[in-house]
Amino acid sequence: MTDTQALTGGSWRELLAPKNLGAATVLAGGVALYATNEFLTISLLPSAVAEIGGHRYYAWVMTVYLVASVAAATTVGAAVARLGPRSAYLGALTVFGAGSVLCAVAPTMELLLVGRTVQGAAGGLLAGLGYAVINAALPRALWTRASALVSAMWGVGTLLGPAAGGLFAQFSTWRWAFGALVILTMAMTVLVPLALPGRSDAGGATVIRVPVWSLLLLGAAALMVSVAGIPTGLPFTIALLCAAVVLIVAFLAVDRRAAARASVLPPTAFRPGPLKWVYLTLGLLMAATMVDMYVPLFGQRLAHLAPLTAGFLGVALAVGWTAGEIVSASVDRRGAVVRIVRAAPVVMTIGLAVGALLVRDGMSGGIALLWALSLVLTGTGIGMAWPHLSVWAMTGVDEPAEGPVAAAAISTVQLICGAFGAGVAGAIVNRAGADAAAAGWLFACFAGLAVVGVVAAWRAGGTNPR
Repeated sequence: MTDTQALTGGSWRELLAPKNLGAATVLAGGVALYATNEFLTISLLPSAVAEIGGHRYYAWVMTVYLVASVAAATTVGAAVARLGPRSAYLGALTVFGAGSVLCAVAPTMELLLVGRTVQGAAGGLLAGLGYAVINAALPRALWTRASALVSAMWGVGTLLGPAAGGLFAQFSTWRWAFGALVILTMAMTVLVPLALPGRSDAGGATVIRVPVWSLLLLGAAALMVSVAGIPTGLPFTIALLCAAVVLIVAFLAVDRRAAARASVLPPTAFRPGPLKWVYLTLGLLMAATMVDMYVPLFGQRLAHLAPLTAGFLGVALAVGWTAGEIVSASVDRRGAVVRIVRAAPVVMTIGLAVGALLVRDGMSGGIALLWALSLVLTGTGIGMAWPHLSVWAMTGVDEPAEGPVAAAAISTVQLICGAFGAGVAGAIVNRAGADAAAAGWLFACFAGLAVVGVVAAWRAGGTNPR
C-alpha cells in the first residue's frame, strides 16, 4: 500500500511547479522533438524531392530514421549508467542538432538520408531517455503524471508534425523546417544543465555494456519491417515480415541469456509475473495506432476531403490519445487503475471495429465525422492505459537495480512495435490498394491486434505490480 501511494500521491500542479518544471520540460521536449520530426518530414518531403531529386529514395527517408531510432533505443540504459542523465541528454541533443543541420543544407537526397540516419539515432536516444530518466529526475509520487506527459508528446508530434511540415512546404521553405528543429534543440540544450542531475555515485560504479547483439537483431528486424512496407510483390513482403519475426524471437533468446548489465529488457521480464504482459500490452497498443498513417489518404480518396481537412482527420487519434492520458493519469485508486488498463484495449477494439464498418466509397460528411469519432475513441484507449503501464514497467522488477533498464525498455518496445505496425499497415494497403476494401481490411486487422491486447492487459493487471 505504501508503494502504491508513493506512486500516485503527486498532482499535476506539483509536476508543473518551478521545482520540477525544468525536468518535465526536458523529458517531454525530447520525445516531442523525435515525434514531431518523424511526422514533419512526411509533409515536406514532396517539396524536398522536387528541389534536390532522389525520388527513388523517397521511402528510405522514413526507413533509415526508424531503423536508426530502434537500434539507438537499445543503448539508452548503458548511456544513462555510463554518462548520467545530464550528459546523456546533452550528447543526444548535440547529435540530433547536427543531423538536423545536415538535413537543412543537404544538396542531394543521399546527404539528406545521412542526416535522417543521424537524426534517427539521436532521436531514439531522446525517446528512450524520456522514460529512463523519470525515476532519477523526479520524485516517485510524480512518475505516473510524468509518464503521461512524456507519452502525450507522441500525440502532440502527430498533431504538430504534419501541420508544421505542410506550412513550411506551402511557402517553399522546407529547409527551414529542419532549421527550426536546430533552434528548438539549442534551447533544450541550454535547459538541460539546469534541470537534470549528473551521474550519481551509484550509477558511476555500475558498468552497463551496450547490448551489441540485441542492437543488431532489433535494427535488422526494423529494417525488414520497414522494407516490407514499401510496395513489392506479396511473397517478398510476407518473407520480410516472417524474417523480422524470426529476428525478434532471436533477440528475446539472446536478451534472456544476457547479463542484467548487457540486456535491453530487465531479467524480471523473463520470470513468472506480470512484467512480460505489461510490455506486450504496451507493444500491441502502440502497433494498433499505426492505422493512423493512412487515415489522411483514405479521407481524401473515400470522403473526397481536401488535403488540409484530411490531414486534420488524421489528428483525431492523437486528440483522443492525449485527452485519455491526462484524465487517466489523475486516477489514483489501485482498483480503478487496474480496471482502466483492462478496459483500454476493449475501447481501442471498439473504435477500430467501428472504423472498419464505416469506411466506404463516397463517404458523406456525416459518416466522415463518425469515422473521426471512432479514431478519437481508438486514441482514447491507448491514452487510458499508457501512463499506468509505463509506471508498472518501471516498478515491476524484482531488483531495484533493474529499474533504469525497465524504464529504458519502454521506448524500445514502443519503437519496434510501432515499426512493425507501420510495416504491416503498409503491406496491407500496398497489397489491397487505397480503396474502401483496403481501409476495411486495415482497420479490421488492427482491431484484431487490439483484441490480443485485451488478453495481455488482463494478465498485466492480474498481479499487483510494485
